[in-house]
Amino acid sequence: MSQNDLVIANQTFPATRADINNALQALGSTNSGPSAPSTTYANMMWYDTTANILKIRAEANDAWINIGYLDQSLDTFKVLDDTVVATTAGATTGLIGDQTTGTWETGTGTTESLVSPAKVKASIVANAPSYTQPTTTGAVGTYAWLGRNSNSASLTAGASYSGSSLQYAGVSAQNAYNYNTALNVGGGTPSGTWRAMGTTGTGGDPSRGTLFLRIS
Repeated sequence: MSQNDLVIANQTFPATRADINNALQALGSTNSGPSAPSTTYANMMWYDTTANILKIRAEANDAWINIGYLDQSLDTFKVLDDTVVATTAGATTGLIGDQTTGTWETGTGTTESLVSPAKVKASIVANAPSYTQPTTTGAVGTYAWLGRNSNSASLTAGASYSGSSLQYAGVSAQNAYNYNTALNVGGGTPSGTWRAMGTTGTGGDPSRGTLFLRIS
């Protein structure tokens, strides 16, 4: 540890030599010490041995700017949290550090940064759309077997149909001794708009039906 005002005073030779040696030692140790040098210069380096942080004096010589943390127990250099990543022109492009949970939950920030898995989860939970399972027959979001009685009216998977053109339907055996099934259409007309989940052809039996999802 060594610090010096870096000014060689007009003095006797032995004192001058000692002053020069002290100044060189200060420069060689990056002005290290538990407190800032009493005499400072713009762009001067100082290693704070109390905080283990390497610092540089601001161009205006009015503040210290932290550069990084020197872990003396592991002999490693560590980047400080919230270190700004910038272009050579000084424009901010990112942040080496984590932002607040609220910033992630809002989801509108554009600054790149580190993020913990817990905050990613919190953001997903905060922005997940709410959903209430419908329980009423024929409500939006429910499924139903629907059909219509028409030789020419086929149903196409993915197509939307007005509920007024459909009727509730079901499948049953033709009689107690014949296990061939038949589609029964005529259980009432639903409201809203429905999307077909299956496809039927035309011709033959006029009863046509498939599974539908109410979309509005």
